[in-house]
Amino acid sequence: MPLSAPARPRRLRRAGLLLATALLPLLGLAQTAPAIQRLNPTNWWVGMKHHDVQLLVYGPQAGTLSYTVDYPGVKLVKANAVENPNYVFLDLSISPTAKPGQVKLVGKKGAQTVTRSWELRARDNAAKAQGVTQADLIYLAMPDRFANGDPSNDKFSDMADPNADRANPFYRHGGDLQGAAQHLDYLKELGVTAVWFTPVIENDQPLTDEGGNMRSAYHGYGFTDHYNVDRRLGGNAAYKAFVEKAHAQGLKVVQDAVYNHVGINHWTVKDMPMKSWLHQWPSYTNTSYRQQPIVDPYAAQVDRRVTTDGWFVPFLPDLNQQNPYVANFLIQHALWTVENFGVDAWRIDTYMYNDLPFMNRCNAALLTEYPKIHIFGESAVSNAIDQAYFVRNKVAFPFKSNQPGALDFVLEGGMLAGLKEVGGKDATGWDNSVQRVYQALAQDAVYQDPTRFVTFLDNHDHNRFLSEMGEDLAKYKIGLTWLLTTRGIPSMYYGTEILMKNFKNPSDAEVRRDFPGGFAGDKENKFTAAGRSAAENDAFNFVKTLAQYRKSHPTLHAGKLMQYLPENGIYVYFRYDNAGTVMVATNATDKPAALPTTRFTERMSGFTKARNVLTGEALPDLKTLQLPAKTAVVLELQK
Repeated sequence: MPLSAPARPRRLRRAGLLLATALLPLLGLAQTAPAIQRLNPTNWWVGMKHHDVQLLVYGPQAGTLSYTVDYPGVKLVKANAVENPNYVFLDLSISPTAKPGQVKLVGKKGAQTVTRSWELRARDNAAKAQGVTQADLIYLAMPDRFANGDPSNDKFSDMADPNADRANPFYRHGGDLQGAAQHLDYLKELGVTAVWFTPVIENDQPLTDEGGNMRSAYHGYGFTDHYNVDRRLGGNAAYKAFVEKAHAQGLKVVQDAVYNHVGINHWTVKDMPMKSWLHQWPSYTNTSYRQQPIVDPYAAQVDRRVTTDGWFVPFLPDLNQQNPYVANFLIQHALWTVENFGVDAWRIDTYMYNDLPFMNRCNAALLTEYPKIHIFGESAVSNAIDQAYFVRNKVAFPFKSNQPGALDFVLEGGMLAGLKEVGGKDATGWDNSVQRVYQALAQDAVYQDPTRFVTFLDNHDHNRFLSEMGEDLAKYKIGLTWLLTTRGIPSMYYGTEILMKNFKNPSDAEVRRDFPGGFAGDKENKFTAAGRSAAENDAFNFVKTLAQYRKSHPTLHAGKLMQYLPENGIYVYFRYDNAGTVMVATNATDKPAALPTTRFTERMSGFTKARNVLTGEALPDLKTLQLPAKTAVVLELQK
């Protein structure tokens, strides 16, 4: 999400935006002729396992019509009238024998007749829902800040926010999907195998006052029309073209999904189907941002409700997923998106704030239709028990989540805290430095399958990794080595590979700066080796070497993990399978160390030599390893 929890309360006091109760529409019957303006989902496909569709029909007095459907294989089961006469929800059943074509909807009221066509399409054989695994390296980018391929779509005067100005860190900068598509070769060279964009769905949102700054919704987390990709990014056609081009180059695409809330300008909020479409309170109520009341067996019900039903911020209305119409709307959109655009994996924003039974239902629908798709959500917690609650786990919780994966905040926290102590007085402490990483992984027993967790060192809501490390390149390299060699699916935030830096304070915009070279007029082009400094090329090549090795060596990306209790600031673990063994040894102290290997016989027996993956150096003798200060070495063991 675009805002960090510690900063939110201050910003909320200043926001002065609409409250939930101010969003309720006036539902009096208007004296206008019935019409149909929207159908959601905009189409469906024959042959889907999900063949019962609830069609949202919207328009002036659309809910006062009596509907019929006359199309072979499509049956109108029920027409559901709701509080707002501008809506009706039609339950359709699509037979396996139905053929592609235009389904004619007919609505009648007295002498008035309204007709609309709704398309049934044939499914294609294009790649989709391939999933992501430990074999992948995900690259997270904000499309508005990555590259601008079409300046003509930078801004539109008829949108709620008509601004685009790269000189203003809070406005849109003009990056788009066409620009990103032009740099897929760069990602492939780096070793990336999957691209994750912050949401691309339309955010026709007004500028919002956050901390005294008028900010655009360039981050993408305030949807205003689920079935349209934002035209400032290129629209639906550009997104489909991007996915197709990525697939053609062997890259997967991760969709960033938001179920918990929508933008305050979402058309269903401006004229709500019913009061219960959103979570309503007597007066504006913000979430506490606390996960504890969800997991706590002793929690008060009111605390649970505030966490899950409170609004994230005033300009992101909170959807009521216990309302069956809301649930169907969101689930069908998820299925439609995968089928229409061909995305491969599904990242879920603010996972823990959603209604969890709804999340199980939605996850099950996606996995039933697309068994290989990977789903991983954002639950920003700090301990393994809380993290386990929101994924498939081995704990006797009263609620059992079916989410396959998660963003691994626990491991991120261990790595960042441990790295800050590398080379310092706490490098050999009882619970410090590399011990923190060891301990985070030692708690994996509570998860059903931690190899499906997405690991990371920073993202669009956190301080840049290099800055967190005090711009210490030794710590930077150790962290990236861990990220690319331990269990899980690594994710890298755009620009980390070229030493982009900065902290969230005084604003999130500081960690979301433009990628140099992605925009016309940039003085430097970091997409090319010639445009990077010596230090930037060293960082890029470091990541490239390890990522490409990881990509081509299943032992490293899919082998089992065995870690040894750190001693004297030295942390050793192995990735291994029947084909080979890779050893990772980290010296967290500020002095070189000699490491006898007899302790590691369980994993090193039979190996007599090794190759240093990062330097290419041959090691003819493994009895004692020489570890430089503040360094992680990656060794391919050989017999």
